[in-house]
Amino acid sequence: MSTQSPRAVVIGDALIDEIRDENGVRELVGGAALNVAVGLRRLGVPATLIAMVGDDEPGDHIREYLSDHDVALISSPAPHGSSRAVVTRSGSGEPEYVFNEAAQRRSIRYGAEARAAIATADVVAISCFPFDVPAEVDAVADALGDARLVIDPNPRSGMLSDREEFVRGFERLAARSALIKVGADDAALLYDGDLDALRRRLRNLGVSAVLATAGAAGAVVEADAGVFRAPIASLPGTIVDTVGAGDATLAAVVAGLAAGDPASHGNWQALLDDAMAVAAATCRAEGGLLRTPESLEAAQRGVHGS
Repeated sequence: MSTQSPRAVVIGDALIDEIRDENGVRELVGGAALNVAVGLRRLGVPATLIAMVGDDEPGDHIREYLSDHDVALISSPAPHGSSRAVVTRSGSGEPEYVFNEAAQRRSIRYGAEARAAIATADVVAISCFPFDVPAEVDAVADALGDARLVIDPNPRSGMLSDREEFVRGFERLAARSALIKVGADDAALLYDGDLDALRRRLRNLGVSAVLATAGAAGAVVEADAGVFRAPIASLPGTIVDTVGAGDATLAAVVAGLAAGDPASHGNWQALLDDAMAVAAATCRAEGGLLRTPESLEAAQRGVHGS
């Protein structure tokens, strides 16, 4: 472990979310990996994002956003431009995504700068990665070396071309990971829908710890030290948007792992409880930008005489 401040690298997607609803159309910088990288920085962990970003106006917005949040970007060429997702709501209120060609054909390259960042990181997180493209899995596996790895498979049906290949690529890297985060949506899209069975499967592959998130049912961490559970945190304020909850949860857990090894019962439980509180705070505002309970309190100071 480095004696300097813990550092993290995040590998995955960066895109523009084009949100269409009753309020009109608006654009937000997003992407699961980008949200995690920005979230880590907001939690005090220096972060570098390795992602494909185009040399176009949307790419300029992505770069400016990352710069504003003090996240370093190592970008790969984007022959089809920057990735974009058109986001609408289903009748049940769940977000639905339609991805452009750039997002569907995203690719990441690992030059000297990327490899150096990975080699010096205390933890490397991968989220929303094209695990169904063997060449992409080969490339990232080669670049990772012996990095301490965290993975959120985070598949998107609109970007998934081969389910069986995705599972093969994901499990190839999962077997060497310090932690895997999976949710109910991942279990439904990639496996048979049984989240508990998926958690056991990943542990049997050799994963050191599995974080399973189940929406309103809270979350579970299964590790060598035991099984730890936490409900959804209760915070004041209305839930506005749940889109960033999973990314915020992952960022909070990765921040904890970057700082050390939560092997004891108390440390795992505290880490999970903190992650649930961060996720709940993030749901109190639109978009994927991580919020903490403390940041919500600060925003309300003076509003009601506090």
